[in-house]
Amino acid sequence: MTTTTPGTFTPRPGAAPLPRMIAAQALLETRMLLRNGEQLLLTVIIPALLLVLFGSVDIVDTGEGAAVDFLAPGILALAVLSTAFTGQAIATGFERRYGVLKRLAVSPLPRWGLMTAKTLAVLVTEVLQVILLTVIAFALGWSPHGNPVAVVLLLALGTAAFSGLGLLMAGTLKAEATLAAANLVFLLLLVGGGVIVPLDRFPDAAQAVLGLLPIAALSGGLRDVLQHGASIPWGDLGVLAVWAVAGLAAAGRFFRWE
Repeated sequence: MTTTTPGTFTPRPGAAPLPRMIAAQALLETRMLLRNGEQLLLTVIIPALLLVLFGSVDIVDTGEGAAVDFLAPGILALAVLSTAFTGQAIATGFERRYGVLKRLAVSPLPRWGLMTAKTLAVLVTEVLQVILLTVIAFALGWSPHGNPVAVVLLLALGTAAFSGLGLLMAGTLKAEATLAAANLVFLLLLVGGGVIVPLDRFPDAAQAVLGLLPIAALSGGLRDVLQHGASIPWGDLGVLAVWAVAGLAAAGRFFRWE
C-alpha cells in the first residue's frame, strides 16, 4: 500500500503568481483584439491600404524623393495611433459599459496589472503592424536609414502618449461617445497630423499648432530618422514625452472603472 505525506492532496486555493496572471490576461487581450474584425480593419487593413494606395499612385505631393519614403514613417505613426489610442479607447470604453472592468477590478489581478496586460497586448499588436507595414513598404521600394534606437524610442513614447489619451477618453466618457470621439479624432489626425499630407502644405499659423500634436511629433520624428537620417530627434521626443506624462497622469487621476 502506497503512503503519501499528510496534506499532499489538500486543496490550496489562492491566486496564481502575479507575472502569470498578467501574462494570461495579456494573451487574452491580444487574442480578443486580433479576432475582432472591426479592430483589424482599423489597425491593419486601413493603414496597409493607405500605404499601398498613396505609395503607388501620385495623389498627394510629398516633396522630393519617392512617395513611399515620406509615407512609410507616417503610416507607422498611424498604426500606433489606431492601436494605442482609437482601438484601445473603444474596446476599454465598452468593457467599462458592460461591467467587465468592474468585475476584473475585484479579481486577484490588481488594477495596475490589468492596465499592464492591456499595454502588453497593444505592444504585441504594434510589433505585428510594424512588421507587416515594413514588408509592404519594402515591396514598394522603401529605403530607410537612420538610428534604430531613435525609432524604438519614438514608437515607445508615442504608444505611451496615445495609450494615456485613449484610457482617459474611455474612462471618462460613455461608450457611445468614446466610439464617436475616437473615430473622429482618428480621421482628423490622419488628415492634419502630417501622416499623408505634409505639414508645410498648411498655413503657417496652423503648422505651429499641428506640430505640437503627438501624431505630428511621431510621424515627423520617424520621418527625420528614417528618411533624412537624423540621429536623435530630441524636439519630437520631448513633445511625445510631455503628452505621455500628461495623458497617463490624467488617465490615472480621472479614470472611472464603472
